[in-house]
Amino acid sequence: MKQSVVVPGAFPLERGGTLSDVTVAVRTWGKRRHTATLICHALTGDADADIWWRELFGAGRLFDPAETFIVSMNVLGGCGGTTGPTSNGLGASFPRVTIRDMVRVQKAVLAQLGVNELNLVIGGSMGGMQVLEWAVMYPSFVSAIIPIGVGSSQSAWAIGISEAQRNAIITDPAFLDGRYDTTEQPTNGLATARMIAMCSYRSPTSFEERFGREADDGAFAIQTYLQHHGRKLAGRFDANTYLTLLDAMDSHDLGRRRGPRDAILNRIAPRTLVIGMSTDVLYPVSETRAMADSIPDAAFAELDSPNGHDSFLIDTDQLSSIVTRFLEESRPRPTFRGDKRA
Repeated sequence: MKQSVVVPGAFPLERGGTLSDVTVAVRTWGKRRHTATLICHALTGDADADIWWRELFGAGRLFDPAETFIVSMNVLGGCGGTTGPTSNGLGASFPRVTIRDMVRVQKAVLAQLGVNELNLVIGGSMGGMQVLEWAVMYPSFVSAIIPIGVGSSQSAWAIGISEAQRNAIITDPAFLDGRYDTTEQPTNGLATARMIAMCSYRSPTSFEERFGREADDGAFAIQTYLQHHGRKLAGRFDANTYLTLLDAMDSHDLGRRRGPRDAILNRIAPRTLVIGMSTDVLYPVSETRAMADSIPDAAFAELDSPNGHDSFLIDTDQLSSIVTRFLEESRPRPTFRGDKRA
């Protein structure tokens, strides 16, 4: 089911300023219940988790609507039906938002849906940042979390890659300081930003195995591939939105105004599975493993794949096996009465 939910009244933002009557695009699957699974999306994703994680949805699969109530939302600041830069012509005047703002909006929406407990919050990349904030901000609301391909804060390396993408957009002459008409947005800058991002989402091994030095009509296959993905994103996404969400990701820091990050991680209470990708160059597996080591009793799993950061979107069979095993092992054991095991 697809719907729009309005969070009424003034919504104060972490970095200052307010938004009024925030509208959120929401997808739900299964019968509405007080307990739900929340799926959080990555940078250019949206609430349509059954599309970008298609192989994980359906009867007998990881996300089975017959077994649990499932919710996914387009994030605050997005362009998939939730209040963001494309809303009411706000454009570059849209205020800065953080991952914490996104999670607070999600919490308000869940209240309207009648959800008072999350049995699982799961997501990769920017979605993983939301997952971690859920555990810190609302620990008694969440039973289990699975952050995928993310660390406890945005590293200098990841911020640097964000800055290269940002510069590609704002130096496009069509950007006009963010005051462009939405029908004439800076497509060249946005496409270049996506090309930069794609190089961080995959790995040297995956590019070499898939493309090598193959060429066609005078262009290397990898050039054609990146140009295709750049044009594709520019045709469906908004540049100001992209900048807003990059900024939110760069703000990710579990320790911000809370204290040392390790101390915050050490207080995470929900059952936790951290998943890292073996060839992830954006959030290296050493970073994700170190975060898991700081969370009490957290499980860690390495998704072994040549596909880099995007492995969690590509190698869904392996991901499903890892998550299913964790959920089965962490399920409460049955109790017995009388002279049987208790």
